[in-house]
Amino acid sequence: MQVYQFPEKFFWGSAASGPQTEGRIDGDGKGENIWDYWYQQNPEKFFNQVGPGKTSQVYTKFLEDIQLMKQIGHNSFRTSIQWSRLIPEGTGAINEQAVQFYNEYIDALIESGIEPFINLYHFDMPLKLQEQGGWLNRQTVDAYVEYAKTCFALFGDRVKYWFTHNEPIVPVEGGYLYQFHYPAEVNMHHAVQVAYHEALASAKAIEAYHQMNLGGQIGIILNLTPSYPRDVDNPEDVKASQLADAFFNRSFLDPAIKGEYPEDLVDTLRSLDMLPTIQEGDLAIIKANTIDLLGINYYQPRRVKAKEDFSKVDPKSPMPDDFFDYYEMPNRKMNPYRGWEIYEKGIYDILINVRDNYGNIPCFISENGMGVEGEERFINQNGQIEDDYRIEFIREHLKYVHQAIQEGANCLGYHMWTCMDNWSWTNAYKNRYGFISVDINQDGKRTIKKSGHWFKQVAEKNGFED
Repeated sequence: MQVYQFPEKFFWGSAASGPQTEGRIDGDGKGENIWDYWYQQNPEKFFNQVGPGKTSQVYTKFLEDIQLMKQIGHNSFRTSIQWSRLIPEGTGAINEQAVQFYNEYIDALIESGIEPFINLYHFDMPLKLQEQGGWLNRQTVDAYVEYAKTCFALFGDRVKYWFTHNEPIVPVEGGYLYQFHYPAEVNMHHAVQVAYHEALASAKAIEAYHQMNLGGQIGIILNLTPSYPRDVDNPEDVKASQLADAFFNRSFLDPAIKGEYPEDLVDTLRSLDMLPTIQEGDLAIIKANTIDLLGINYYQPRRVKAKEDFSKVDPKSPMPDDFFDYYEMPNRKMNPYRGWEIYEKGIYDILINVRDNYGNIPCFISENGMGVEGEERFINQNGQIEDDYRIEFIREHLKYVHQAIQEGANCLGYHMWTCMDNWSWTNAYKNRYGFISVDINQDGKRTIKKSGHWFKQVAEKNGFED
């Protein structure tokens, strides 16, 4: 039997977001964001037509939830402030009810011995700003920085771990390339500008935070998806994997940590005449304001090969995948509910890459998890979901996290997605991810799953045996 012991003061917990958990009640003062609007316009795009108003009711149940977090061994927890709740129109007046809610939420976490990790932006653009272009509009960068400074001033005396964005590549992909987020465009030029403005906003928020001398750390949460070539001995496959990596990983990883953009990405965008509009002094700001701490979200690998058929490539409307094809590895292990490959070693490869190529910056696993549809099939006679598949998923990933740490990776913690089942964008509650089940038909009743009880043992022992 092997013992997997983790470093002292390792962060054990989970992650969530404001828009996916808080919900809404009459008179809460929250403004509209792009998800509220999209659901109003096109409810048929959302699984079972369940919209963002019907989330897991954290706005009214957070005290109960924090006690459940404590019961399953959390010493840390990440969530996000909703921009549209705190500043309903994105700029201007502050919603005092939101200030009270977030103060009470943060204070209750700390009182329970749970370190709050607070993210500022989790895909929830205030509608008023989206109507003016959202991240396409340079003024949104300024509005975001003011929002960030407001959060730092209100909560920074207690919150010591801040994050500027969660998965900033996702609004780029979903909103401007592949149509799974609002505004659901297909426009690579817009995608590039959105990505650039997000990175610039992050750097400016980091600059503001450091100037305020609040004694904490600020970073970014990136979903890093290792790009593996079909054949490592085939130069064209390798080149394809490197370009995929440039588009989807290094586009944010490099400016966040190195303060500069990868040359192969810049060269590719220049060849397409799609470089973003950059103002004088911007690149110096990005260079001077890099992150203190990296959050790593890992779910699946990306496997690619050289492009085989260029006949469908439209030179007038290029896309990232004009430069590579996806490749399905034979006999891969799958999560059939999401259609995602399960490849535990990917989490090790990311950590070693950060160790070797990004100065071994302090980092932590900020998301990792397994979404399963129809979990009610696994309820036992005591009303508990026996999610052994989730326990196996976490355990096998943690083995590779442990190996990376043993080999010098500067990994400080592990957060699973998510604490309790939550609403997931257009998928609503189709796939459940939580340590804790939420019955949306019984006023959000919470029940700890088998994985939650297992996780408590891991956290208390600061490791596990296998």
